[in-house]
Amino acid sequence: MKRIRIDENLYEAANERAEDFINFGLTYYAKLRNFDFGPNDRTNISCLSSFISHRLIFEQELVNHALAKAPFSRIEKFIQEIYWRTYWKGWLELRPEVWDDYARYKENPEIKKNIAEAKNGATGIDCFDAWVKELIEENYLHNHARMWFASIWIFTLKLPWQSGANFFMEHLLDGDAASNTLSWRWVAGLQTKGKHYLAQASNINKFTAKRFDPKNLILDADPLSEKKSYEISTSIKDGNEKNKHKQLLVFENDLWIDGREDLYSKYEDIFLFLIDNNQRNIQLSDKVMNFKNKALEDFAKKFGNAKFVNQEILTSIKGLDVVYPGVGENLDFIFKLKEKNPLSLNFLVRKEDSFCWQFSNKGFFNFKKNIPNIIQKFS
Repeated sequence: MKRIRIDENLYEAANERAEDFINFGLTYYAKLRNFDFGPNDRTNISCLSSFISHRLIFEQELVNHALAKAPFSRIEKFIQEIYWRTYWKGWLELRPEVWDDYARYKENPEIKKNIAEAKNGATGIDCFDAWVKELIEENYLHNHARMWFASIWIFTLKLPWQSGANFFMEHLLDGDAASNTLSWRWVAGLQTKGKHYLAQASNINKFTAKRFDPKNLILDADPLSEKKSYEISTSIKDGNEKNKHKQLLVFENDLWIDGREDLYSKYEDIFLFLIDNNQRNIQLSDKVMNFKNKALEDFAKKFGNAKFVNQEILTSIKGLDVVYPGVGENLDFIFKLKEKNPLSLNFLVRKEDSFCWQFSNKGFFNFKKNIPNIIQKFS
């Protein structure tokens, strides 16, 4: 994997990496995707997640680009993986209380030492300790490694899933509220009730090309359970691309511009805002914060009316259009801002999102069977 350089234009880097993968790796993806060959060999996967999570490249655009290269039947698995992130977002939109409860989690001080040992990569489990180092240094882990890591964290080390999810969010460039929270819940057995994921040494050995041979993994454990049941509590927001106010607020997690150039140019001001760690539920590393800031800087270069602002300016505004950020830190910030200052809000919601999210009311199988409909509508 070519390392992301903080001095490069991230839009250009996203397009370059997508082009390279679609031309040279796409048709082999389904066969090789489960192998984690280590941080120095990522030729079998796309490594586009950090760009997709900030929408420096747009999911629908990437799907259409891939389908121009190969038929759906040959690249279905790649397309499904792109839409997993869309599905998770929709699922959380319908059940925002899942995020609220996770964000309110407080770590038990009695297990602080055990958590620190895991975060320092000092467990003695070869693969786990190596992934800790890779996570911190590379700000990335292979999807398969993330599942193994979470399973070991929860069932072998017996640590709270929320602490592990926080650790991922702290260091992953592609971390987002929906994918991260719900993936950890899935491994734990909370997302699909009673169905958890137990990492096995033989599986790790095989799919890491024998780089690791972990010992003493827990192979028999019950899934976690919770007393609370989360029912659908929010309806899907309708797609909205119409401006209402003179100022637009943009966060770092939806920076896709194509199709909105004229709309964005109509605003007197585009306010760019990155929440600092003092106001976040989950602290982010300096490298993750720098990436987010750079993404906003590259967005700003596209529009003469875009500028970074502080919270004081936002509290002086009576009405704002907002590029809808989805359930998570940024939406929490907006609602807290509204509590302090009566604020008229107009969310710009992408029609692609609102259409896709309607299929997130159940499990992924329901979403998956509707992928052809999604593709047909937005191709």
